[in-house]
Amino acid sequence: MALKHHIDTKVRFDQQVDNSLSYVLPFIEKTKPLNAGTTVFEVGTAEGGVLLPFIERGCHCVGVDLAEDRIEQAKLYLQKEVAAGKVEFICQNIYDDSFVNRFKNSFDVIILKDVIEHVPEQEQFISHLKKFLKPGGQIFFGFPPWYMPFGGHQQLCRTKWTSVIPWYHILPRGMYGGILKMAGEHPLIIKELLEIKDTGITIERFERIVKRTGMKVLNKQHYLFNPIYKFKFGLKPRKQLAPFTWIPYFRDFVTTCVYYTIG
Repeated sequence: MALKHHIDTKVRFDQQVDNSLSYVLPFIEKTKPLNAGTTVFEVGTAEGGVLLPFIERGCHCVGVDLAEDRIEQAKLYLQKEVAAGKVEFICQNIYDDSFVNRFKNSFDVIILKDVIEHVPEQEQFISHLKKFLKPGGQIFFGFPPWYMPFGGHQQLCRTKWTSVIPWYHILPRGMYGGILKMAGEHPLIIKELLEIKDTGITIERFERIVKRTGMKVLNKQHYLFNPIYKFKFGLKPRKQLAPFTWIPYFRDFVTTCVYYTIG
């Protein structure tokens, strides 16, 4: 069954703010000081809640998203900050020449929170992000590894049993789609979940891409319980046990979220 934050944008915004303030910002700050004048760019900004703690720190922020309705929500929830020139929200493809020309070499920090697992051609995409960084800039990624129990985002399902069964998203594509169809899921939900199946990313693949793009992992944190799960399931965030983080592939199955900064 879809959770409340899936259908209530204000609830989702408030959760974004809390998660960013408590976990995302402190993690980034371990490798990149955040001061008045720091420029921050969020790709896939949605309702903009992740950026609010950075704005309050004095950073100048830009959020971009392909979904116009979510950009309009961000402008509504942060209308005072927009009016004050502290943040700008844009509905545009970051591959557009006009976007690249405007923001090339502009940002100290780029944020992708629960975004990279939705992006096709991820190596090309991460290489493209480098164009927007200032010298010494860093990129933050937070994402669920594909093989974790709900790495397929099946919690988006509307029927209860399809939303709570773990790991069935790793079944062959036809079988997975067939189960969703048999359960009576809406065709648009099925389409979205199958698209995520095509783009889902593992810890190992992410680290290989980072290396191939000429960047380095500056910091990382693996979570047994994703910090956002305190809203979704009432679970206290817990970091992954260190020995499990050292075991390639196995760690993907038991780690619900990873945070990285690269540069």
